[in-house]
Amino acid sequence: QVQLVESGGGLVQPGGSLRLSCAASGIIFSIYHMGWYRQAPGKQRELVARITSGGTANYADSVKGRSTISRDDAKNTVYMQMDSLRPEDTAVYYCNAALGALRAWGQGTQVTVAS
Repeated sequence: QVQLVESGGGLVQPGGSLRLSCAASGIIFSIYHMGWYRQAPGKQRELVARITSGGTANYADSVKGRSTISRDDAKNTVYMQMDSLRPEDTAVYYCNAALGALRAWGQGTQVTVAS
């Protein structure tokens, strides 16, 4: 059974940083494309960043230059370092694993940016 467990969310002041982690189990992690999505209240879930099984990263324009996604296949974990956080980054952040038509989601971790 696929399980994705996010951690690292919390309350941070504007301009601060957070590092999100997502630990995967039940999959051959190294062959999956991994992504971070977020959903703010009243808004649709949106892609923030993703990293392919080969390590190629892509970012939403809203976080480009402020976030870095990375993966450690030996630890079955994907990370997202978020810097220069803004109030508009406040959302629940979800980890996603994708392989062809297969999709798996974590339960989400809350990120709140406020002074």
